[in-house]
Amino acid sequence: MINMNNLALGKLDKFVVHFVGNKTNGDGARFSNEITPFENIETDIKNLLNTNFKLDELYSFYFIHQLELNPMFQFVNSIFENKKEFVEQSQNIARYLYEHSIHPQIKSGELCFSYFDNCELNGEKVSCISIFKSENKDTFLKIKAQGEAFEIERESGMNINKLDKGCLIFNIEKENGYVVAIVDNTNKGAEAKYWTDDFLHVRPRKDNFNQTQNLLSLCKSFVSQLPAENGKIEKATYMNRSVAALKEESVNVDTFAEQVFASPELVSEFKQYKEIYQKERDIEIDDHFTTASNAIKRKATGTMTTIKLDKNFDINIHGGEQYIERGYDEERGMYYYQLFFREER
Repeated sequence: MINMNNLALGKLDKFVVHFVGNKTNGDGARFSNEITPFENIETDIKNLLNTNFKLDELYSFYFIHQLELNPMFQFVNSIFENKKEFVEQSQNIARYLYEHSIHPQIKSGELCFSYFDNCELNGEKVSCISIFKSENKDTFLKIKAQGEAFEIERESGMNINKLDKGCLIFNIEKENGYVVAIVDNTNKGAEAKYWTDDFLHVRPRKDNFNQTQNLLSLCKSFVSQLPAENGKIEKATYMNRSVAALKEESVNVDTFAEQVFASPELVSEFKQYKEIYQKERDIEIDDHFTTASNAIKRKATGTMTTIKLDKNFDINIHGGEQYIERGYDEERGMYYYQLFFREER
């Protein structure tokens, strides 16, 4: 298993910047023909990458029929095999991104490429390529001495603390589409998938994080479509049980279903739902795998353990479902919940 927390970026060996506009808007694109000087910004680039990537959820290049048909895989592979092609292949990647920048909401920006030698990952030395795009500019004031006074100029530039969108590609597991980390903080709505799907064409790696996340998502999807025969108490119970089961070091899906749903009928329905869920999303959840606790924290249970009552009350259920009862008051014509507890905090 790859532990991306054990990552140290190595020496910045190459750096180049291109400009990629929105093709639909006619912004055009401009390409550098040589390396961009980077001696004064190496520390800034490393800090930018180190602080913006969450390296728990990882991806790989793929293509429906054959990995080698993915253009991004080919461009990146050419660089890893011969880094003298860094500038040429970065131009190809920039052109490829321009061809996919057709949604009217996609912003123009500088596309930056870095090549790192001797990155340390889990005690091994690997090379790494970073690609990031700066779409939103920060405004800053530049102050300089002019004789006995100072001049202030208003300028705009790249934020060196926050990435708009980018990826880190590690030169390992080539046969599986390399290992790719992604950040995309700008796009929402219809254009949101162009960076990961249309441009990079990546999908989550089949690792412990992804397996844990998929099983929890499956459980949420299954529970959400169950009839609420007893309000939301039962649904909250199922989700709390699923989180508890996934906090174990490993999980067996059959045992998981029995722990969470108990009823043989529901267990059977869950297994049938799982087969449909996997086919619709083109994923595969193993029958047995080691869990990843950080996937549980990020995914959590959403609103499924919260009961919202009109506009006045929220009940958050994190366990102890046996101490909450639901009923109906004939006189008031209203439903009610009755809670039993030992201590008020």
